[in-house]
Amino acid sequence: MTITRLPARAGSGSGPPGSEADDERLLAESFSEPERFAGLFDRHAPVVHGYLARRVGPLADDLLSETFLLAFRGRDGYDPARGPVRAWLFGIATNLVRRHARDEERRYRALGKAVAMSTPSSGEVDTSTADRVDAQAVSAELASALGALPEQDRDVLLLWAYLQLPYAEIAGALEIPIGTVRSRLHRARAAVRAHLGPRWLTNEESA
Repeated sequence: MTITRLPARAGSGSGPPGSEADDERLLAESFSEPERFAGLFDRHAPVVHGYLARRVGPLADDLLSETFLLAFRGRDGYDPARGPVRAWLFGIATNLVRRHARDEERRYRALGKAVAMSTPSSGEVDTSTADRVDAQAVSAELASALGALPEQDRDVLLLWAYLQLPYAEIAGALEIPIGTVRSRLHRARAAVRAHLGPRWLTNEESA
């Protein structure tokens, strides 16, 4: 039984076309030309905002600004050996989310309740409606499952599932060993799987 990655929203994954070398060049140039840092904002702000919005909802705008302000002020602390610039930015954003862990947990609980309340409980429904209701039920259960996860496990799961970062980048972003990434992800997936049940079985496993 495995849990697949969560459906990605528009803006997830990498930023606008460019390379990791471009990011490092912009960062280096920003020491003599601070305005060059705006290039990193243009490239990565949309996906960082999407990640933050998924986790803290309306707080995302403020945390996005704070993420890039902290990145600019602390850019001399960026270490390419720990991963690309984008992972460094996600690490800063994740640290800010941790300050609002209770808000995040309340958000997931509220999402679960809101989706559940919008699901019809009786009467006949056509196939398309039934499919939609089933998807809503999964969304409600998923929100509830995410809200119940320990903060550190949720960090790893969302960096892997929503942003689709490789283990090495997650390790760099969170400043933890890859082995810790693997163990936290395994624990988080098992917890979500237990919460959601058989609807998250793959076709191969449910055969």
